[in-house]
Amino acid sequence: MQYPDWIWHNGDIKRWQDATTHIMAHGLHYGSSVFEGIRCYETPDGPAIFRLTDHNKRLYASARIYDMALPYDLDTINAACREVIRRNGLSRAYLRPFAWRGLGGFGLSAETPIEMAVATWFMGPYLGDEALETGIDACVSSWQRFAPNTIPAGAKAGGNYLSGQLIAREARRLGFGEGIALASTGLLSEGAGENLFLVFDGALHTTPVSAALLNGITRNSLITLAHDHGIEVVERDLPREYLYLCDELFMCGTAAEITPIRSVDGRQVGTGRPGPVTRRLQELFFGLFDGRTPDRHGWLEAL
Repeated sequence: MQYPDWIWHNGDIKRWQDATTHIMAHGLHYGSSVFEGIRCYETPDGPAIFRLTDHNKRLYASARIYDMALPYDLDTINAACREVIRRNGLSRAYLRPFAWRGLGGFGLSAETPIEMAVATWFMGPYLGDEALETGIDACVSSWQRFAPNTIPAGAKAGGNYLSGQLIAREARRLGFGEGIALASTGLLSEGAGENLFLVFDGALHTTPVSAALLNGITRNSLITLAHDHGIEVVERDLPREYLYLCDELFMCGTAAEITPIRSVDGRQVGTGRPGPVTRRLQELFFGLFDGRTPDRHGWLEAL
């Protein structure tokens, strides 16, 4: 992998190789970190970061859930995101602002300093170059999402993603593009790191935030775009077998963007090709960046 030259770390722009933390940092041992994933797109008006402020507000919300007092304010982190993209000469980029408990005491509840960094790099389609166009084959994982009141699914925290690692690595080992998890109830939850949408009779159906999932920024964006353009959205509990019965199925997230799913557990979804609702939402979403879709909600934040 080609790493960029510069990274923002604890208030300063540094060489990538100089942004270090101690190997005994709390976050490395206990997963005590929070983070965001954000994309910067090329637009007719120049590079723009998609929902930068909304993403970083969620970063602070995640930190609040885990009792982490972040040492920099929102404006500083927004500025750091912009600066690190500019310093690396990027116009299309993925951003990773994050915070973690640094070196302090060694116990679970030890008091430690909170460190912060913002990294950026070029990222293409997360699930492969063909995924956005032709879709992927997915499977239902043998691993379930965590039960309510165990680990807070509403926080985007490092430790939470151990669950996603189990789901994704199992899927890859079995030859699938991605895994889909059930909640502890046995009902649908989400992908390893993506939210799910099913299409029935032209309407979008998606699982609720109570189904042990992260309330994704892309998920919210698609629900909003659907409402804006007359597509019905139904948020409800969904059983596993609906994956085999729906007309269309796709995953979404900052990294995955809008990735169609053509089969689940070896069973074809719909026609086996991305359907009209999926294609329409891809057009509306990517149209935000090439000017086809008006930015009515102020989601594009200039670099």
